Amino acid sequence: MNKDIWVYIEHAEGKIANVSLELLGEAIRIKNNMQKPGQVVAVIIGSDVRGLAPKVLEYGAQEVYIAEDPRLKLYHPEYYGVILEQLIKENDPHIFLMGATYLGSQLAPMVAAKVKTGVAAHCIELKLDDQDNLIAVVPAFGGKVLGDILCPKHRPQMATIKPGILNKPDKTEASGEIVDIDLNFLDKLKPVLKPLSLCREEPKGVPLEEAEIVVCGGWGVGDKEHWQLLEKIAERLGGAVACTRPPIDEGWAPGEHMMIGTSGKSVRPKIYLGFGISGATHHICGMKDAGLIISLNKDEQAEIFKVSDFGLVGDVKEVLPLLEEAFRLK
Repeated sequence: MNKDIWVYIEHAEGKIANVSLELLGEAIRIKNNMQKPGQVVAVIIGSDVRGLAPKVLEYGAQEVYIAEDPRLKLYHPEYYGVILEQLIKENDPHIFLMGATYLGSQLAPMVAAKVKTGVAAHCIELKLDDQDNLIAVVPAFGGKVLGDILCPKHRPQMATIKPGILNKPDKTEASGEIVDIDLNFLDKLKPVLKPLSLCREEPKGVPLEEAEIVVCGGWGVGDKEHWQLLEKIAERLGGAVACTRPPIDEGWAPGEHMMIGTSGKSVRPKIYLGFGISGATHHICGMKDAGLIISLNKDEQAEIFKVSDFGLVGDVKEVLPLLEEAFRLK
C-alpha cells in the first residue's frame, strides 16, 4: 500500500505560506514514525510557480507535483479541486495535509467530497496508530475537549492544521523529483466562476504570526479608549496586537485576523503580554507555547495565571494608562 504523505503548498505573489512549510516538517515527522513509510510529496498549483519547487525540496519534500497554467494564476476552486481530484485518483496517497487557512478551509472539504473521503478540520496535533493510520486531534466545546478523529477506511486521510502550531523543519540540500502535471483535461471544463483579481490588505505593523512580542487584550480592557492604549504599547514595543473574541464583538479590535485561540490563530512569540484575559481553554490553546507569558487580571483566580510565568493582579483600566505613559516618556 502506498504510504505517501502529501502536502498542499499554499502561496501568494511568489511567496510560500509559512503554514505549508510547517506542514512539510510535520509530514517528515509522521513519515519517520511510520512502520512502512512512503515519501513526502508536495503539490503546487498556480501560474509561474516552478521557481517555488527548489525551496519546497529544501524543506524536505522528496517529490513535487507542479500544476502550472495561466488559468491558475488566481485561486479558482473549480480548477484547483479537479486537479487535486485527478492527482489523488491517479496516485492514491495515504495522507494529505493542508493549512487551515481561508483557502484550505474551502479546498480541503471540496476535494474530500470529490474523492469520497473525510477531512479533520482545524487540527492542533497529528498522531499515528499502530497501523499507520492518521489520528487527528481536534478541539471541541470551546477547546475544553480534545477529540481524536480517524478515517481508516478511506484514502487519503485528510486534515487541515492551524498555522503557527507546528515548527518549520530545518533546511537541507535540495534533492528530489519535480513532476509536471498534464493539464489538458482542463480544456473540457466550463467553470461557472471567474476570478477577477487578488486584493490583499496588509495589516498595519508586525504580522501577528511573525511578532516576537504579542500584546493581547480581552474583555477586561473595558472599552475602545483603553484598547487604543494597548495598541500604542504594542507599537512602542515593536510587537503585534492580538485579542480574544469579546474585543472583536465590541468593535474595539478591527477583525478576526487578530484573534488567538482555537477559532483564531496560534502564536509562539518570545514574549506574550495578556491584559484582562480570563484564560478560557480555547484561548490558551493558541498561546501556551509562548516563550515568556506575563498576564494582568483583577481576578486572582483567573485561569490565565495557571499558564503564566508572571501573573499580576490588578485593574487593566488603571494599569494601561500608567504603562502607556511610561513607554511614551522613554
